[in-house]
Amino acid sequence: MTEARIHWISGPVLRARTSDIFHVYEAIAVGPSALLGEVIKLGPDEFVAQIYEDTTGLKPGDRVTGSGQPLSVTLGPGMLGHIFDGLLRPLASSDEPFIRPGARLEKPRRFGFEPTAHPGDRAVPGQPVGRVATPRQQLCLIPPNIGAGTVRWVAAAGEYSDDESICRVEQEDGTSHEFALTHAWPVRRPRPIARRLPITGPMITGQRILDMLFPVGRGSKAALPGGFGTGKTVLQETLAKWCDADIIVYVGCGERGNEMAEVLDELPQLEDPRTRRPLMERTVIIANTSNMPVAAREASIYTAITVAEYFRDQGLHVALMADSTSRWAEALREVSGRLEELPGEAGYPAYLSSRLAEFYERAGRVTTLAGTEGSVTIIGAISPPAGDFSEPVTMHTRRCVRSFWALDRARAQARFYPAIHPLQSYSGDVDALARWWQVQGNPDWAVQRKRLLELLEAQVQLERMARIVGMDALPPAQQLILSCADLVNDAVLRQSSFSTVDRYCSPQRQTAILSVIMRFIELARAAVDHGVHPDRIRDLPVRRTLQRIGEEFGEDQIPGIRALWQQLDSEFADLPQSQADAG
Repeated sequence: MTEARIHWISGPVLRARTSDIFHVYEAIAVGPSALLGEVIKLGPDEFVAQIYEDTTGLKPGDRVTGSGQPLSVTLGPGMLGHIFDGLLRPLASSDEPFIRPGARLEKPRRFGFEPTAHPGDRAVPGQPVGRVATPRQQLCLIPPNIGAGTVRWVAAAGEYSDDESICRVEQEDGTSHEFALTHAWPVRRPRPIARRLPITGPMITGQRILDMLFPVGRGSKAALPGGFGTGKTVLQETLAKWCDADIIVYVGCGERGNEMAEVLDELPQLEDPRTRRPLMERTVIIANTSNMPVAAREASIYTAITVAEYFRDQGLHVALMADSTSRWAEALREVSGRLEELPGEAGYPAYLSSRLAEFYERAGRVTTLAGTEGSVTIIGAISPPAGDFSEPVTMHTRRCVRSFWALDRARAQARFYPAIHPLQSYSGDVDALARWWQVQGNPDWAVQRKRLLELLEAQVQLERMARIVGMDALPPAQQLILSCADLVNDAVLRQSSFSTVDRYCSPQRQTAILSVIMRFIELARAAVDHGVHPDRIRDLPVRRTLQRIGEEFGEDQIPGIRALWQQLDSEFADLPQSQADAG
């Protein structure tokens, strides 16, 4: 066991002198309470470490003990449905308002185990050897760090403690390893995979503005930047409930305590719309509020992605919601300042961009070591100061993600939800997902999407002109553009998270809504070309129906949306005759 003695300490950062050998990223125990820490810098006869707990009371001369292992978390079946801190220590089971310094994991729990492997079977890393009985059935995997070999023993069906051995594997070199329902894994080391797979399908969010205009592929990554009060947390909670992921990992990284308390109070009460059971049964919450130790905030992101990879390795599709990476970057900046490193942009460390890339690159759709398909989709919220998207965290994140969902303060103040600005957002997964929409029955999705964005861009330009010369001074064709853009905003882009009918929109209903709106725009343009004034089109009864199409036509009324085509054709067919009669 290696030891050292503290000779300097500042907040969560300490320096310790030693003649023993320590390693970078080695986990350490510090002081009388054995506070958890990690070596981050080595010198000839000293090292620098960051402590993940409150360092009050530590002093020069206190002992530092090395573990010889990198900072790791224990992964197992007991994670689903629970709330943890940034080091994966349970919060909800604690009788105290904060975790006691130096505390480790809770007492072992018992789970029902049913073996699926048998003695003599070929064993490879990541292979399942049994099923674990939890509200959502999980697999027990051979840890990735155990080499290929032969199964020599598997426990019989029954209840076992999560730290009790349930299988023994003999490797090809003759070495035997026993493992339990849980195993440890270093948080900074990506879990191994067989190979990466290309993006072929979207992660359906149920939000039209995202799925139609700025989709995120399953196994891709998205950024959700927005200033204070623009709805980042509400949107992430909505995505957590309605997206088609198997597992949700929600990490509150450095958020205000009262805001995180709302999440911890509301999320466990939500009902999973697919199973009608509590949503928490397929959710893991990692909470690290702004009043918790700052170094643990930096570790919470890595803890969350490690948990997500663990469920991915079981052949599941995981969505990771990180709220917010700006607070994580602020933790990097604070620790970097205490290390006296040269600051980069806005005081952030020079390695900010590489750390962001390391995190987002752990997303992906993969073939697991066991040969199944799994994925991790990352949605990271960003809190740029004053909504400035040119600040370093937002700019560096844009280089790492495929989808960029920019929240707009003006839209949020106008009660427009989701408050995503359609002209500041983009998606790099559009080309890869066009084929998927064709299979779903919308071969024109890419063309329709492009036309909608062109219409919204024209709206912005014409509104500037209308403020100068007045709406009535615009030509009829330009008045129609503004009218149609308003319809698109109301019927397609606006979607209330509190509506029992429209809080979720399936791809089939999205296709039906988009098709009928595009049909209206085509007929309206043809009518204006034949001399019909835009005011006559604006007064059509079918237009008023289309404005509330999301609220009036639920998931069980998709045929009714298609029936609107007949009403459209009928009312527009009457327009030229009515126009002539009016003349």
